[in-house]
Amino acid sequence: MADSASDVSDMSQKVEALRKEIQRHEHFYYVLDQPQISDAEYDELLARLTALEEQQPELVTADSPTQRVGGAPREGFAKVTHLTRMISLDNAFDAEGVRDFDRRVRELSGLGVIDYVGELKLDGLSMAVHFSGKRMIRALTRGDGMTGEDITENARTIRSLPLTLDLRADSAAGGGLALPDEFEVRGEVVMSAKAFERLNSERLRLEQPTFTNPRSAAAGSLRVLDHKITASRRLEYFVYMLLADGKPIRPRHWETLDTLAELGFKVNPHRARLHGIEEVLDFYRQWQEKRGSLPYEIDGLVLKVDDTAQQLSLGSTARAPRWAIAYKFAAEQAETVVEEIDVQVGRTGAVTPRARLRPVFVGGATVSRATLHNEDEVERLGLQIGDTVLVERSGDVIPKVIRVVAESKERRPFQMPLECPVCGTTLVREEGEAIRRCVNANCPARLKESVLHFASRRAMNIDGLGDALVGQLVEKGLVKSVADLYQLTGEQLENLERMGKKSATNLLENIATSRAVPLPRVIFALGIRFVGERTAQVVADRFAGIGALKAASIEELQEVDDVGPRVAEAITDFFREPKNLDLVEQLVQAGLQFSQQRREKTSDHLAGLTFVLTGTLPNMSRDAAKQLILQAGGKVVSSVSKKTGYVVAGEAAGSKLAKAEKLGVAVIGEEKLVEMLEDAATDRP
Repeated sequence: MADSASDVSDMSQKVEALRKEIQRHEHFYYVLDQPQISDAEYDELLARLTALEEQQPELVTADSPTQRVGGAPREGFAKVTHLTRMISLDNAFDAEGVRDFDRRVRELSGLGVIDYVGELKLDGLSMAVHFSGKRMIRALTRGDGMTGEDITENARTIRSLPLTLDLRADSAAGGGLALPDEFEVRGEVVMSAKAFERLNSERLRLEQPTFTNPRSAAAGSLRVLDHKITASRRLEYFVYMLLADGKPIRPRHWETLDTLAELGFKVNPHRARLHGIEEVLDFYRQWQEKRGSLPYEIDGLVLKVDDTAQQLSLGSTARAPRWAIAYKFAAEQAETVVEEIDVQVGRTGAVTPRARLRPVFVGGATVSRATLHNEDEVERLGLQIGDTVLVERSGDVIPKVIRVVAESKERRPFQMPLECPVCGTTLVREEGEAIRRCVNANCPARLKESVLHFASRRAMNIDGLGDALVGQLVEKGLVKSVADLYQLTGEQLENLERMGKKSATNLLENIATSRAVPLPRVIFALGIRFVGERTAQVVADRFAGIGALKAASIEELQEVDDVGPRVAEAITDFFREPKNLDLVEQLVQAGLQFSQQRREKTSDHLAGLTFVLTGTLPNMSRDAAKQLILQAGGKVVSSVSKKTGYVVAGEAAGSKLAKAEKLGVAVIGEEKLVEMLEDAATDRP
């Protein structure tokens, strides 16, 4: 032990120097793939550091190389809201699709040629990592894009993710870029082909189920509750985005990638600046040929507009950015035998036939099932059980049967069931549709997905009800309908795997709180086919209670804005099923909000006018502005067209503003909107 302040200071300097040397070698090995010392020499350095830290425990820091793995397995993953939404990319599957994307970008930006950055589309799991004061403080999965799971302890085990940034690298990055105190990087967690083979070999030796592909192995490894297991899986983290306050901090995406590399992150080296669509297509052809030479799997390219100001101007749709697209590689195909055809019941009740295949390796994975879509598709293919078929798979797309290659001499025809194979409810096939459906909301086959939808953030917002927990609740018979959630006890929850007393208490509190969720979200949570958030809102506004909604005819439902024949029929079908009526009654008894005050119009002053809201308004939320417009008789829609009356534009309005200006639609600000609303108030009787 050190006996003086001088000894402690010397020890601190020795530890810090050793720590920096180890971190430097980790960067060479895990980020640059250029090891400077042998594994034995690295292990010796780490052992020396461990010994010194054991002598002086007060010198141990959270970002020390010795602390990447430590502590006991956790009970579960907390959910955390992302700083800004993590949205997915739209896909293009051929040259025509990516040319259409380029055309849209040019039209919206008003430019003749666009500069893009082409990157490899790694087949892994998205992860956001937050830094504060140059130290890594949190890592989140993508989740639903709005909320992710806190996987910080697991992420710390990934050696290519720096826990502390080198200040000297920071000062050099991008010609002296000064990073803000708080920032975020986003990237993809992948498992190399070599690590995947090693993992599956070990699992076979232990007689454990193997992973089907490196992507599922990476996802499973990142979400295990014991981070020592994650550490053993040799995951890699390639980053591609650097954000502060939700926005890029470099004027060009190419500069962002350079900056990330200079800061010590692992950035994929196989990227290119591309001037115009022809260079994009050339880059795609190159990597379609070379993809097999990579040590990890890719399923296409990611194409991004280079200029970040243009990115912000182009904005995003509800699903994806308008300035980026995933250009997928062509699908892969293989021949195999259809050994059986069964049916699957999905969350919405859709009953779809599936081919059970003789296992075949195609598109980077072993495939044993393929979708057949519906009974009409089976007939169109001329498919019978026993036939040899051509199967196609592309990336994450569900495998599908393309055609029959050879008819078996012992082939048997497939018969679509008329009743749900799980609950026995008579299946419904609506006029003009190819799908048969089970309309029993409590059908066990639908139940798990129904519960997850019911508990989701935009529905009942029951935090803590994740996939694994819902699976246990359903499998153990504790939840046979969503109404059973309100009957759960602490004792029942504590007996479940990885559920401690605190987790159980928190979940029960969240379930209790959900009783106050307003009627529109309760209607959305029921999972009625075609009834999304917007439809649930307008239906709730019109009928104001579940009794009136249950009694509404198809004609009455169609009188509501945005409710067409298909939606009206789906609602009446739902309430025609006795089991669904029982469910609603149970939820009423559980105390959910099945009524609300009818939202009356204050005037018809804005009747006939359609508004689009975009950007951030100075003094009110867009939702508040929307309700005021509706009360004044106006209509609010999500997209700009020639029929739009006004676009209400706030700060960072984006592409909707650009489209309004292009179409000659009137653009107003919050001040003008308030003036129009005050005029409406003046007109009240």
